[in-house]
Amino acid sequence: MFRVRLLPLSLLTLTLPAHAQLSTAIARIAAQAHGRVGVACSLPGQALDCDVHASDPFPMQSVYKLPIAMATLHAVEQRQLTLNQPVRFLPSDLIAPDQYSPLRDEHPHGNVDVPVEDLLRLAVSQSDGVASDILMRTLGGAAAVDAYVRSLGITGIHIMDTEQTLGRDVKLEDRNTAEPRAMVALLRLLADHSPLSPEHTQLLLGWMTASHTGDRRIRALLPPATVVADKTGTSGTGRNFTNATNDVGLIALPDGRRLALAVMVADSAAPAATREQVIAQISRTIYAAAIPPPKTNR
Repeated sequence: MFRVRLLPLSLLTLTLPAHAQLSTAIARIAAQAHGRVGVACSLPGQALDCDVHASDPFPMQSVYKLPIAMATLHAVEQRQLTLNQPVRFLPSDLIAPDQYSPLRDEHPHGNVDVPVEDLLRLAVSQSDGVASDILMRTLGGAAAVDAYVRSLGITGIHIMDTEQTLGRDVKLEDRNTAEPRAMVALLRLLADHSPLSPEHTQLLLGWMTASHTGDRRIRALLPPATVVADKTGTSGTGRNFTNATNDVGLIALPDGRRLALAVMVADSAAPAATREQVIAQISRTIYAAAIPPPKTNR
């Protein structure tokens, strides 16, 4: 059986002096995934040397439901949709049985109307594949969401396929990609100068905060009660490795700033628990570097 021994968190934090060698420490943790690991982060007013393969493209999987949700809320603000507007869940929206969808499980044959706000909550908080595909269809397809992201001035995120398409051909998983640095730019925009109204920004961040899909990832090793608004993405396992294990999000620091972070693991031969622990340890290490040292009286 393949086993990976994770480095003790205490050792990692104790051997990291202040902000020095942060990317080296991250790379050391990342090696335990036995795959490709991309990391990027951003914190206002503070330079953090956290980039590891930050400009490389990584398969997003369900991380792309964040820009889908943003594009949908933008359409609401443009009065193309309303939050209480019912949208038909068509039988043609059904995804493969092994793909995750509480909406499909509740209505296995479709043919029901679902309000836009419910579709958004399901897609963001529960990573529901059918819900996100219905939203994408309503917006005009993947190209429309991709164009919305580009309209924000963000490059390095490419949205080409639906969940349904990915379920039919796993070889397409590398088409929906994002650079960790680009995901951090999107999160930074959402946190600092949101393209959405304050009401819709808070609604979206609330859904991200309420999600439990990433409980073993970014937030797992952070101090209790730390507020994390995140979006995960996970592929199936094939060809003896897992194509994607991701988490991107905003971490609220004690001083009120929000740390934007993306950790994306691709082509990993490690077990699921190890991949998630790698994300958790990297997140904890960056969080520790972002907290100012206590002031001492002299």
